[in-house]
Amino acid sequence: MNMKTKVITIALTALLTAGTANAADGWTLQQCIDYAIDNNIQIRQSDIAAQSRDVDLNSARSNRLPGLSANASQSWSFGRSLTIDNTYANTNTASTSFSIGTDVTLFAGGRISGNIQMAELGLEAAKADLERIRDDVRVQVAQAFIQIVYNRSILDVARNQVSIDSMQVERLTALAAIGKASNAEVASQRATLAQSQLSVTQAQNNLSMSILTLTQLLDLPSPEGFDVIHPDADALEFRIPDSPEQIYAQALDIKPSIKSEELRLEQANKNIDVAKGGYMPTLSLSAGAGTGYYTSSNRTSDDFGSQMKNNFGPHVGLNLSIPIFSRNSNRNSVRSAQLSMMNQEMQLDNTKKQLYKEIQQAYYNAVASKSRYESSLEVETSAQESFELVQAKYEGGKASITEFNESKNRLVTAQADVLKYRYEYLFNTALLEFYRNSSFEL
Repeated sequence: MNMKTKVITIALTALLTAGTANAADGWTLQQCIDYAIDNNIQIRQSDIAAQSRDVDLNSARSNRLPGLSANASQSWSFGRSLTIDNTYANTNTASTSFSIGTDVTLFAGGRISGNIQMAELGLEAAKADLERIRDDVRVQVAQAFIQIVYNRSILDVARNQVSIDSMQVERLTALAAIGKASNAEVASQRATLAQSQLSVTQAQNNLSMSILTLTQLLDLPSPEGFDVIHPDADALEFRIPDSPEQIYAQALDIKPSIKSEELRLEQANKNIDVAKGGYMPTLSLSAGAGTGYYTSSNRTSDDFGSQMKNNFGPHVGLNLSIPIFSRNSNRNSVRSAQLSMMNQEMQLDNTKKQLYKEIQQAYYNAVASKSRYESSLEVETSAQESFELVQAKYEGGKASITEFNESKNRLVTAQADVLKYRYEYLFNTALLEFYRNSSFEL
């Protein structure tokens, strides 16, 4: 794997393999990415496209080689025909011929070498396209991986909420048995427990769907039995890299999407030179040798061996073709090549602008998620302190079950927000590392 293209692996693997996994078995992020790259249909199709460009390059290079061909023919003639005496007679004739020849282009206005260079650029562009698709797959897999980790964390929060609500139902039921709590309070708490259990079901469904999404990205036959290794998120540390402009300057040198468009611009520029070669003359060399045998029914002929020997003759020739007027085809080829180059210049510029927008978006998403994450930590701390106070008051009979549940729900919401913004911050900062291709420092 190229150092310039495994950036998402560097950034996220360092994060997601950190800490202690709380699953006995599962896939790491690196395993998911490697498997996806080996089995993704788009990647395999792009690899075939690159191999096809390699065939094109071989064909272009082969145009420099001489051509070689051999021919053999046999013919018979029957009936009246003109004889050597300038009279007509019924004559049967037979002729046999053998020849071998070669030809090679000596000069074609630079079109052969130009086509070779274009084919080389096309092959490099196809390889860059292949790496671009691999990068896209890495990002998609990483995002799906983090979504699973996040959904499992939310499921843990929901289950904890059910545990708290279950204990409260048991407590109120016991108090109601001795007349210290009303049946209405018990019923209300049971309804709260049912709602918490519904949240667990929803969280479990969300987790199952995120697992399905990742297994589909990996082209696995079924999500059954699939799991990922869950890191200790509390041990992770994050930081936002440089400004968008600095990240963009680094990304221009490494992103395969930019590289492929730059190569195609070079290819379009070279195509202009190839088209202009149509104005130049073409010089070719040909050489060959042949022999034959002829027999006629009305005259005596030498035997086959003698004729084949005596009729043998080599030949060599030069052919010069000078274009004078090609019905504007050369001029139009040049104009078309120039227009293609102008279009490719705009395509490269558009790709650069799109890359900058993506980096800007990722950067400001990271800034925003950092702020939300830090704020959510403060909210969680306050909600935890408030819950502990209300819980103590509730257990001392100085707060109602409604106040207890409201405080608990605020804490659960705060915990869910911390998880949401933590993993959002994680992905956005890792994505910035992906763009600028530097190792993630914990």
